[in-house]
Amino acid sequence: MELLQARQTLAPKLGADIDVAGWLTDSDSAQQATPLPVAQVRAERIAAAGVALVHDVTCSIGTEAPAMLAQGMDWFGTDVDYARLLMARENISSSDRGCAWVAQADALAPVTTPASSPGPRIRACSGTGSRPGRVIVADPARRADGRRITDPAKLIPPLPDLLDAYPGVAMAIKCAPGIDYSDWHGLVSVVSVSGGVKEACLYTPDLADPGHTREAVIIRDEFTERVSDEGNEVGVDKPKGFIIEPDGAVIRAGLVQQWAARHELSMLDPHIAFLTGEKVPAGYSGFPFIEAVPLKKLRPALQAHDAGSVEILVRGVDVDPDQLRGKLKLKGSRPMAVAIARIEDHATAFICDARVR
Repeated sequence: MELLQARQTLAPKLGADIDVAGWLTDSDSAQQATPLPVAQVRAERIAAAGVALVHDVTCSIGTEAPAMLAQGMDWFGTDVDYARLLMARENISSSDRGCAWVAQADALAPVTTPASSPGPRIRACSGTGSRPGRVIVADPARRADGRRITDPAKLIPPLPDLLDAYPGVAMAIKCAPGIDYSDWHGLVSVVSVSGGVKEACLYTPDLADPGHTREAVIIRDEFTERVSDEGNEVGVDKPKGFIIEPDGAVIRAGLVQQWAARHELSMLDPHIAFLTGEKVPAGYSGFPFIEAVPLKKLRPALQAHDAGSVEILVRGVDVDPDQLRGKLKLKGSRPMAVAIARIEDHATAFICDARVR
């Protein structure tokens, strides 16, 4: 029963291209698995650097492997959990691309060198040419005692220890989106899928685009958009036709102005991630703007608009949306939305019609 339930958890993460009916997994590894679209973004960046071998030092059941193998790279998975290694061996043996190996090893005890071959393969190789080099991929545990870890030095294994274990080696380290990466000198790539932020991947400088240290990757059913720390800044303006909140990956990466400039939007306040413009960027959603009122006057304003239900977004103001919704006691018939933000020194409520795409 656990296997069947774990496969149900894993299936939407790996998508329709991978049949998980034959995969071995358990509940924890299925919940911790990286969604395939996120792994594909990482694999594309690593492959573009001309890498031949990806050493996944925290491989678990091998969910990172299909994306790497699909890019023509070899994949070597190691983990301290022997049972999960056996699962990984079974899972990866069904792939028909690249070479793959598994071995039991501690992430902080290197077992590969740039020129090494890990050992007996899971299956015959299809060949990867003569591309040089290797990359270390790691996914340190991000929770302890049920709580998220935001200090890189407290990850399991700690980020500083990982870096010390592989000096001078190209690395891609998967971290929680809320981690403090202010001291990271390579590329921080924040990735979201269907509006939900999934991870922040730390790349060493040899895997980064020259001159760039921040990136947001927005994966939707219709498209994938990349935003980097280049481009024009935008100004502050009064509300226009629509109020728009950027994707969480853009906000987490600190690239609100770059995304706004790309889509011809303005900011409502230089410190708040609410934008405004005359149209909603294609593939995103926004709120048709009606009026702005002080937060204290929100309830009578909504009543005047016959509001019956309301979606509430809050930034920069200490307001709980659920508690506020209960206090409003709306009895109208019109679905609406409110974006509450601190504009200069005042809590302002931007009253809008319901979300549109």
